[in-house]
Amino acid sequence: MTTSDIASLTQDDLTAWCRQAVAELLEIPVADVDPAADFDRLGLDSALAVSLLIDIEERYGVDLPPEALFENPTLNAVSAYLHTAIQQQRGQ
Repeated sequence: MTTSDIASLTQDDLTAWCRQAVAELLEIPVADVDPAADFDRLGLDSALAVSLLIDIEERYGVDLPPEALFENPTLNAVSAYLHTAIQQQRGQ
């Protein structure tokens, strides 16, 4: 994925990717991953949360600090945070 491709992603695109990533981590169908559910309800423990952070950093080049997950405890919130971070990087 190029920098231009990443910059053009919408928040919905990011939410869809996060849902897929969490479904793979939890080994459950994507349809079972509610982007509005908090991580505890999804069954995402700290080890899997770190895996998600690493996947995000590798795919989008955004360093998402672990505390960002505590401050944004749903996939909708994480994708909004990620979208803002990508747009800020694009503006630099």
